[in-house]
Amino acid sequence: MNEFFNSGMGKTLVIIGIVFLAVLTLGQIQGLRYIGAGIPPSNTIAVSGYGEAFGAADIATFNFSVVSEKSTVAAAQADATAKINAVTDYLTGVGVDKKDIQTSDYSINPQYDYVSQACTSGYCPGGRQVLRGYQVRQSTTVKVRDTAKAGDLLTGVGIKGATEVSGLNFTFDDPNKLQDDARGKAIADAKAKADALAKQLGVTLVRVVSFNENSGGYPGPMMYAKDTAVGMGASVQVAPEISVGQNKVSSNVSITYEIK
Repeated sequence: MNEFFNSGMGKTLVIIGIVFLAVLTLGQIQGLRYIGAGIPPSNTIAVSGYGEAFGAADIATFNFSVVSEKSTVAAAQADATAKINAVTDYLTGVGVDKKDIQTSDYSINPQYDYVSQACTSGYCPGGRQVLRGYQVRQSTTVKVRDTAKAGDLLTGVGIKGATEVSGLNFTFDDPNKLQDDARGKAIADAKAKADALAKQLGVTLVRVVSFNENSGGYPGPMMYAKDTAVGMGASVQVAPEISVGQNKVSSNVSITYEIK
């Protein structure tokens, strides 16, 4: 027997046995870790927290349209194209990136005049539609990353041929950042309350067992009315004064801690 254990085969079997027992023991320990892992803790405290964050909008967007009416589709398209190219060249010339200029609509529609017919012998045959020409309308959305230029751009596109300007909105390039800031403050507020409460109760916080957030919403666009006459035949072509203002985002959180 001693000769067997002293042999190479015997030593190999002993090592294999030790490794097997170690793996078996580790598996049992891991099994104990999972047994009851899903059982809710019986000792908990629940706290709430509030946080808010403020931020000035860093993006402005507005829409403009060029409209052309001619006797033929080709003539209307050519005129509308010349107008939109002039406006686009102006925008890129003052620093607006081409990727921030996006066509949002393009339409061609026939235009009719209603012509009344003379009544004869007490009979009025009614009117009829007569084709007057074709209207081409191209609408574009512009994103302005330097909000201080918004007023000048609104006037500039009108001077360069835009027929309609509308929808000035202020928003955020990264709307999640304010929400994250507000949530972080709310969690810190809840944690401070939990620490104080645990100290008063003479217990220790173990871990977070549940979390819930009721946010005040993501920062939405701030909208400003725009007089479409500015820069488009107005007697005084003055850039409107634009106020960006600030947006507030809030977060309410509820956190439950296990205690011991």
